[in-house]
Amino acid sequence: MTTPQHGPYPPPGPQHGPYSTPNHPGRQQGPPYCGYAPYPVPGPDDYDHRTSTAPLVATVLLAVFGPAALFLGGLSVMATDSCGTDCPTALTTWLYLIYGTILVGGVLSLTALVTAWSLPRKVRYWNLRRWAAIATVAPSVLVIVLVFTIPSP
Repeated sequence: MTTPQHGPYPPPGPQHGPYSTPNHPGRQQGPPYCGYAPYPVPGPDDYDHRTSTAPLVATVLLAVFGPAALFLGGLSVMATDSCGTDCPTALTTWLYLIYGTILVGGVLSLTALVTAWSLPRKVRYWNLRRWAAIATVAPSVLVIVLVFTIPSP
């Protein structure tokens, strides 16, 4: 009796995986079969274990930038001390823009922060949670940028 040269393995020849044409006659040739995925791809309704990352970062940044924006926005009125009542319109318009951003942006920041924390912990809401976290910090950063770019009187 002769033993095959290949041992217990099948002889070499065309290999047929689950993506090959003989197993699926109506399909074109697909990617090579790699065995298994290293981890299952999450579906849109699966639990997302990273749900608190974006709201937590937004909360920490708001705790730093929020008081700084209020403080610097409050000090920005001192830019009009040197000109008295006849300030240039560019300066007063800039101050109205700063205080309007503080007022409207404060409400927007709090609403976006509550939204970011209260969204369901599913994969499908990851992008909305990220944008809500960005909207939480944006008004405070805008106020700080506006304060540092006030036109001179």
